[in-house]
Amino acid sequence: MFARPLAALALLFALAGPAPAQQVTLRLHQFLPAQSFVPANILDPWADRIEAESGGRITIERFASMQLGGKPADLVDQLVDGVVDIIWTLPGYTPGRFPRSEAFELPFLVADAEGASRAFWEVAQAEMFPTDFKGMHILGTWVHGPGVIHSARPVLRLEDMAGLKLRAPSRITAQLLEGLGAAALGMAVPAVPEALSRGVIDGTLLPWEVTSSIRAAELVHNHTEFPGRAVYVATFILAMNAERYAGLPADLRAIIDTASGPEFSANAGRLQQGADAPMRAEAVAMGNTVVTLDAAEAARWQAAADPVVAQWLADMAAAGIDGAGLLARVKAALAANGG
Repeated sequence: MFARPLAALALLFALAGPAPAQQVTLRLHQFLPAQSFVPANILDPWADRIEAESGGRITIERFASMQLGGKPADLVDQLVDGVVDIIWTLPGYTPGRFPRSEAFELPFLVADAEGASRAFWEVAQAEMFPTDFKGMHILGTWVHGPGVIHSARPVLRLEDMAGLKLRAPSRITAQLLEGLGAAALGMAVPAVPEALSRGVIDGTLLPWEVTSSIRAAELVHNHTEFPGRAVYVATFILAMNAERYAGLPADLRAIIDTASGPEFSANAGRLQQGADAPMRAEAVAMGNTVVTLDAAEAARWQAAADPVVAQWLADMAAAGIDGAGLLARVKAALAANGG
């Protein structure tokens, strides 16, 4: 009696076939032009890998130069609010929001971007994922190569900083510049070319890698480097909305995780620092003056920068954070990873 209905039902399921695999589109938003080094050489290969390894089930749409609206400082809120799915940004663009990440931005601390980026992931996973980065799923944490002073007039010694108006990428670097005698103006990278052209600033702190995309070596012709540990580095995060990540099928989360994490972070730092030398060579070929301070002069700068560290420790204490303990762990991680 029931044979025919059951057979018909079985035929219906057979014709329908298996349920189609879930297709996911993720939107990645960041502040640099698409052809800039980080989007072209770090973010795109990362996204391409995920798309390929997912068999096309994940599509990552890439929106450069704040194409989806807002300013670079808005990226974190856009992510947390679910306006976008993934962001790449500097924690320093939102001062005070990520106090623990500032430990890696303290002056004369980092020597190598690859090792420091690996150290950043280790410390961030233990100390910052549950605190500063709560509500985000962190995919990568890294730093760029050694920062350089790019200026309209030569900076050969500490006294030459007096009166200079310099772009600062973060709260810590603003304090550093002020402590060294300059006037600090906080701004994101995309604003630097116009500010230099109009004379709003006399120069900027940047790694060499960024200079080509914003024509810094065309706009100012003096560059001051430091031996050994960098006068500063900035921290970066690649992050995904936590709920969006949690809502993905387990196999797609695994694909994203495999492409991300400590090795991806260390490689990102290595790639960025590796791009410094060609950009430095471009400035030299243009006839610009590149000066590397000697060890004795650099020591004077480091002594002048010590109050920045003291102020950060005081700020952390006021916020209920064990800054001294965190800084000790950062230094240990840097030493262990060659950073």
